[in-house]
Amino acid sequence: MAIWLTSESKVIVQGITGAEGSKHAARMLRAGTNVVGGTNPRKAGQKVELEGHSVPVFGTVAEAMAEAGADVSVIFVPPAFTKAAVVEAIDAQIPLAVVITEGVPVHDTAAFWAHAVETGNRTRIIGPNCPGIASPGQSNAGIIPADITGSGRIGLVSKSGTLTYQMMYELRDIGFSTCVGIGGDPIIGTTHIDALAAFQDDPDTDAIVMIGEIGGDAEERAADFIKANVTKPVVGYIAGFTAPPGKTMGHAGAIISGSAGTADAKKVALEAVGVKVGKTPTETANIMRQVMRG
Repeated sequence: MAIWLTSESKVIVQGITGAEGSKHAARMLRAGTNVVGGTNPRKAGQKVELEGHSVPVFGTVAEAMAEAGADVSVIFVPPAFTKAAVVEAIDAQIPLAVVITEGVPVHDTAAFWAHAVETGNRTRIIGPNCPGIASPGQSNAGIIPADITGSGRIGLVSKSGTLTYQMMYELRDIGFSTCVGIGGDPIIGTTHIDALAAFQDDPDTDAIVMIGEIGGDAEERAADFIKANVTKPVVGYIAGFTAPPGKTMGHAGAIISGSAGTADAKKVALEAVGVKVGKTPTETANIMRQVMRG
């Protein structure tokens, strides 16, 4: 089992003919992902050769769904065109849209998220500015390296791409059901809470690692959700314990003001509901290792 992305998923790449889209489509194919096509309205009807596969290019997401049965789209288009690409995926009602692009204007993200809500939330959006989602041994949609961990029974949800990779590698001896990089922008489609709920309901996920970071109150809200709804053990890590107040740290949403949004405040909130929080990624992995052994 896995959440949202399985061996049965049929993946397309919006922007498959671009440099990033083609590169990562090839990488996903090497990882065993069932890439059934891509989109580029100017090159519809053509094919791209990737890893010995002749992959069709469709004009729209709707065509890819109708002709190839696509149910996941990974979006590799420039920031200026990302809003239109996501709206197209939403209007086609594809179940999952993974928005890799960074630098998407927050106003654009707010607009396509509002459009998703207004049209019935039929499309789960992961991102933007995220590494994607990987279910090791089954499928890989995005830019997460496919060879750093194996399948197992830990679920991972993370705001940080690089910390996603590090935690996967640190716990490669145990393995993961699904790893979800939700992105660190101020507005994102899928939240910690969404992933926590899915992992709680997944019978093949036994424990959860949650990686957050300074800024905002997403981790505090996740703590409230864990207290009310999650019975599986959760281990946490918050990036930014040494970050100075008032300075944006990498992600657009990672900014603290006074005592609000600090790593220490988030650690306190999580520990108050029984989440064990490590001070470093390695310490966090060791805590999870102890949980799994127990």
